[in-house]
Amino acid sequence: MASRKAAQPNKDNKDKYSVLLPTYNERENLPLIVWLLVKYFGESGFNYEIIVIDDGSPDGTLEVAEQLQNIYGKDKILLRPRAKKLGLGTAYIHGMGHASGNFIIIMDADLSHHPKFIPQFIRKQKEGDYDLVSGTRYQGDGGVYGWDLRRKLISRGANFLTQVLLRPGASDLTGSFRLYKKKVLESLMERCVSKGYVFQMEMIVRARQLNYTIGEVPISFVDRVYGESKLGGNEIISFVKGLLTLFATT
Repeated sequence: MASRKAAQPNKDNKDKYSVLLPTYNERENLPLIVWLLVKYFGESGFNYEIIVIDDGSPDGTLEVAEQLQNIYGKDKILLRPRAKKLGLGTAYIHGMGHASGNFIIIMDADLSHHPKFIPQFIRKQKEGDYDLVSGTRYQGDGGVYGWDLRRKLISRGANFLTQVLLRPGASDLTGSFRLYKKKVLESLMERCVSKGYVFQMEMIVRARQLNYTIGEVPISFVDRVYGESKLGGNEIISFVKGLLTLFATT
């Protein structure tokens, strides 16, 4: 009853939340993540849209997205595909160009980010009128589930190095589950030059440089059930290079 009462006043405001879902080979995961998004937005009473940005997935992700659009409606599921894989940052720019909401939510489509946390993100943002709210695995009751020791060491190590070198004032720099004011995200994207796994880290660093306010919500991160992780040796090398570049230029 408490969550229902808390959500009730938001039904009358004009805020709208555009969820950007970049996808590549997520045909197994997309139906469930969309169902969960519809469920939690519907229960909370917030106005929303889901923008699927598929980068030419060979596994038929776009065809699955078209079926979901037929089920939930074109007003809730927007398909904005691209011909090939062009990178996460450009996917967000592409999605923002089609977003009608004044808030943008970015998250992974592989079920590692549970939509049940979105109402908490929204409440946190309203509490302090934060410019962005970031999910954190490293504060409160946040955590990581399903990773082997190697992945945990990589994530912890990357976060530790970032804290030491950049002192960003946020506890989780490499996560990709966040809520932004749309104008803030547009401003950050104009300045962000990184690609791959460094991109999310640079967004936080640039936000601090521009004196944007950052709130955090503890989240549970669960490793993907279907499909393969896109983290490899090349991404780790790119991360280290990007971190050193940020250290030298910020």
